[in-house]
Amino acid sequence: MTGGGPRVAFFGSPAFALPVLDAIRDHFQVVLVVAQPDKPVGRGLKLTPPPVAARAAELGLPLAQPKRLRGNAAFEATLRESGADVAVTCAYGKILPLSVLNIPRYGFLNTHTSLLPAYRGSAPIQWALINGETVTGTTIMQTDEGMDTGPVLLQEALPVAPDWTSLNLADALSAQASRLIVQALSNLDGLSPTPQDETLATHAPMLVKEDGFVRWTDTAAQIVNRSRGVAAWPQTTAFLGGARLKLGGLSVTSGSGQPGEVLGVSEGSLTVAARDGAVLIRTVQPEARKAQPAHTWAQGAGVTRGTRLDVWEPAQS
Repeated sequence: MTGGGPRVAFFGSPAFALPVLDAIRDHFQVVLVVAQPDKPVGRGLKLTPPPVAARAAELGLPLAQPKRLRGNAAFEATLRESGADVAVTCAYGKILPLSVLNIPRYGFLNTHTSLLPAYRGSAPIQWALINGETVTGTTIMQTDEGMDTGPVLLQEALPVAPDWTSLNLADALSAQASRLIVQALSNLDGLSPTPQDETLATHAPMLVKEDGFVRWTDTAAQIVNRSRGVAAWPQTTAFLGGARLKLGGLSVTSGSGQPGEVLGVSEGSLTVAARDGAVLIRTVQPEARKAQPAHTWAQGAGVTRGTRLDVWEPAQS
C-alpha cells in the first residue's frame, strides 16, 4: 500500500527495522530502500541479504546495497534520482556523509532507541538494560554528521518491565518507533528541532563478547541486569576451571557467600553467591553441548554446595 505525503527513502538492515519499514510503507510511498550488502552466513557461508533487503525484494521496492557511502557518486545519483523528499534511517549501520545527508529536501530522520542524549551509539537497548534503567524510549531526530548528535524532533518514554530482556525491549521499541516515525513524517513542516544537551550525553558502544561474562563480584541485581542486556548476543557466560558455560534464566534470590560460590543445587536450579545477595540459574549450557537444567549439569559436573565458579574481572584500562 502507498499513501500521500512525502516520498521516503528508507535506510535499514536488521529485522528490528522491518516493522518501521512496513509502517512507513502503509502510509507513504517508499521510493528507495538502502541496506547493508549481503554477507556470508552460517557454516556454509552462504551469501545472505540482511532482513530489510530481503523484505524490499519481496515487496518489489527499489533496493540499493552500497558497500560504502562516502565518495560514492553513483549511489548519490541513485538517491537523488529516487525523488525522495525525506530519508529515514533505522539501525542502518553506516555513518552518513554530509554529501548524502543533503540530498533529500527534508534531510534524514533517524529512529533511535533511547531518550537522547542518553545512550548514543550502536547498542542503546542493551546498555539501558545492563545499567538497570526502568525507563527508556524512542527518539526521532534529525540526522547530522555526528553519532546521534542531531536535534530531537519527537521523543516518547517507554517503561521497562523488570523481566524484559533485550529481545523483549527491542520488540517494544520497534513498535514504538514505527508509530512515532509515521507521526513525524505526517507533520514534517510542523516539527520543532530541539538541540540536545551535550552535558547529559551518555554512550552505548557496540557490545563485545566480554560484556556477556558474569562478574560475580557485582551485586545479584547487576548480574541479572547484565544477563537481560546480553540475551540476544553475546549471551551470559560464566567459567568453571576455565571452561565456558552459557547460563540462562537468571533471577535475584536470597543468600550470601563468597562471590561465585555455589550455595545450593535444587530441582531445576542452581544458586550462586554474588557480592551482595545471590543469583538463581535455571539452565546451563557447557561448550559444544545443549542447554540443560542447571541441577542436571551440576550433578554431571560434580558441582555441589561450596564449589566456586571462576571469578572473572575485566582488565583495568
